[in-house]
Amino acid sequence: MSDASDRGQVQGCMPEEEIFRQRKEKLFRLREEGYDPFSIDKFDRQHSVGYVRERYDHLAPDQEGEELLSVAGRIMTLRRHGKASFATLEEDSGRIQLYFQLDQLGEESYGFFKKWVDTGDILGVNGRAFRTQRGELSIKVTEFKLLTKALRPLPEKWHGLKDQEVRYRQRYLDLMVNPEVRETFRKRTRIIQTVRRVMESHGTLEVTTPILSTLAGGANARPFVTFHNALGIPMYLRIATELYLKRLVVGMFDRVYEIGPNFRNEGIDLKHNPEFTAMEVYWAYANNEDMMNLCEEILVACADAVGSRTFTYQGREICFEPPFRRATMMDLVREHTGIDFEIISDEEARRIALERKVVEELKGYETRYHLLPEFFDAYVEDKLIQPTFVIGHPTVISPLAKRNPDNPDITDRFELFVNGSELANAFSELNDPLDQRERFLEQVRQKEAGDDEAHVFDEDFINALEYGLPPTGGMGIGIDRLVMLLTDSKSIRDVILFPTMKPKA
Repeated sequence: MSDASDRGQVQGCMPEEEIFRQRKEKLFRLREEGYDPFSIDKFDRQHSVGYVRERYDHLAPDQEGEELLSVAGRIMTLRRHGKASFATLEEDSGRIQLYFQLDQLGEESYGFFKKWVDTGDILGVNGRAFRTQRGELSIKVTEFKLLTKALRPLPEKWHGLKDQEVRYRQRYLDLMVNPEVRETFRKRTRIIQTVRRVMESHGTLEVTTPILSTLAGGANARPFVTFHNALGIPMYLRIATELYLKRLVVGMFDRVYEIGPNFRNEGIDLKHNPEFTAMEVYWAYANNEDMMNLCEEILVACADAVGSRTFTYQGREICFEPPFRRATMMDLVREHTGIDFEIISDEEARRIALERKVVEELKGYETRYHLLPEFFDAYVEDKLIQPTFVIGHPTVISPLAKRNPDNPDITDRFELFVNGSELANAFSELNDPLDQRERFLEQVRQKEAGDDEAHVFDEDFINALEYGLPPTGGMGIGIDRLVMLLTDSKSIRDVILFPTMKPKA
């Protein structure tokens, strides 16, 4: 039987469900004839397509290699003829043409191929490399084995997977028919491996901290809440790893880091997914300046690992050549608005914020330091295309950062912005337990005033600080956003294998 999937497409004249029905019938008949592809548990695959292409690229037209090859993969296209047929086999390392010939295989084996093999099926193949008269490197098949029967046809690349929803919901199909998507996730792995290499080069210990906890701290964000039946208490998916990692520094692990998932109960857009991957690192006897240098080192190493330090993201050229620009939040707001938050009064800041609709309403406790970040978000953030370290964050929005000794209203903190988006956040860690307690209490007051994302009060963390946290520098980097930049991916969903999706109705 020949169906529309012979060409790797689902044609309008034959719906997918009809092809599915026909293929199931074909499988039943195949089993009746004594062959069950799903009973095969192994194939001795000794060579990859990548190996074949590298080893035999030198072959001239009509020239054949001597080595007997053993490859396996998915059949992506089929062209059946009378006494000779062609197929395209693809696996993780690439694709190659297969040549099936009646004289080579014999009538029984060649007949089996023509009758039972469809696109999407997984074959194990033995044969020799050769180059056709038209110059295409191929494998002349001497024997083959049907290893898996695909009951559903492959989606047609340009029409069947145009819908982004289908690509995200059925990522296996996206990966199957779009090699460039597979390459994106290979680069993601290389980026994470590079981060680990940089961390290890500095003697930093990789650790694992709880994902499920009785408190969700380390950031200002709304957590996911669940319930532990045996303990009878609410629990939270972590929003950050910070507070546990700093406990480890108290416990005399001087350099620690973790790469793993965080969860925030927030909206979904091009830059946000409820589950995302972050790297956090903490070094004892270091500060935010050390973290800036480390951040540059990590980003440069990752860019080198997957391409170039100068690259294009969504049509914009971005350069990761250090040193990156450094500027205070106040200077940047002054640069883009003309408003000087160093001299403006709290009353003037509130009036201008309402006039310019930077905030919809005031809650009554806002100072100019509360409103400075709002002006930054509204007027500056999306203008920071080249990597820029934004420093001088107000203390009121930085409950875990050390105050600047020259101005206690700001902290020794930075955020790295690239292409108008935050990529890293770091500071000299607050290690004064008395100051930390007061800042937690202020966060509690803000939460009671209606700020759902204000930081929780963590008594045990203060207890840890009371035993003594050395001067410490800490940093978090958004892995997904870094991968987006270095793979020219428009949406965070493009770099998460299985992004969060609303269930189908």
